[in-house]
Amino acid sequence: MDVWLNGKFVDRNEAKVSVFDAGFQHAVGVFETMLVRNGCVFRIEQHLERLAASARVLRLTERLRTDPLAEAVEMTVSRNKLDAARVRLTLTGGDLNLLQSSGRSSQDPTILIVAQPPTEYPEAFFKNGVRVSIAESRDNPFHIMAGHKTLNYWPRIQALQLAGTQQASEALWFSVSNHLVGGCVSNAFLIKDRTLRTPIARGEESEDAIPSCVLPGITRRAVIELAEREGLHVEKRMLTIDDVLSADEVFLTNSSWGILPIVHVERESIDSGEPGPITQQLRQAWLDLVQNETATTS
Repeated sequence: MDVWLNGKFVDRNEAKVSVFDAGFQHAVGVFETMLVRNGCVFRIEQHLERLAASARVLRLTERLRTDPLAEAVEMTVSRNKLDAARVRLTLTGGDLNLLQSSGRSSQDPTILIVAQPPTEYPEAFFKNGVRVSIAESRDNPFHIMAGHKTLNYWPRIQALQLAGTQQASEALWFSVSNHLVGGCVSNAFLIKDRTLRTPIARGEESEDAIPSCVLPGITRRAVIELAEREGLHVEKRMLTIDDVLSADEVFLTNSSWGILPIVHVERESIDSGEPGPITQQLRQAWLDLVQNETATTS
C-alpha cells in the first residue's frame, strides 16, 4: 500500500516523519476520515472545507489549499486501486518550532493521506441495533479545541475501550453542563413524535449563546438533508440524558458506518429495544445517497 506524504507517494513501510513533528510530540493536528464508494470520495469538498476551517481557527495553518488536496486524496485512492475505502487525511503542525513572534508556525505542515479497505461492521449492528454506554469524561464548551477533529483523541479512545468491556459498541459523550454532545466518534440523533432532534453543532449557535462542543459532522449534515427531504421536522437543540432515554428512536452517525441504530443505553432500552422505522428509512436513504453521488462522479 502506498501513502501520500508531503507531496509524494511512498510505500507505507517507508513512510517517515520527523521525531520532532508537532503531531507526534504534542498531538498538534487535525484529521478527516472519508468514505469511498465506486472509487470516489463521498462529499470530499465538505470534508476538506471543514479541515481547512479548523486549521485556520486553531492557528495551525492558513495556507491550506483544498483543490490540490482533493486531487491528492483522489490520486491516493486510485493508486491503491480501491473501489471502496476508508481514507484518513492527517494534518499536523510539522517539524517544530511551532511558535514564532507572530504566534503562528513558519513551518510547512505535515500532510499524510492513507487509503485502505473500509471497516467492516456486522450486519447485525444495523438489523438489531447496538448498546452504548455513557462516557465518564465531559466536554468543556469553552475549550478552544471543542467541536474540532483534532489529534487529541486519547480520551475518546479510552472511553471506547471501556465501552467494549461493558459489551457496548459506543459511548455517549456529554458536556460539563450534562448536555448531549454525541458519541466518542459520532454525532447523535433522537427521534420523538416524528421530529428529528440533534445537538447544536459548532457554528450553529445563536448569537450570545455558549459555544458548542459538537463537531459539525459531514454525515450529520447529509442526514439532516435527507430527513427534511422525507418531510421530517428537524430541531437542533440542547438535549439531556432524559431526552435520550425517552426518545422513540436513537441513532449515531459517522462516515464509516453511516447510520447506526441505538437500542440500549447501558441497561435502559430505547422504546421497544429494536431499531425504529424512521432510523431504518433514513439509513436506506443514506445508502442510496452515497451510491448515487459517488456513481455520478465516478
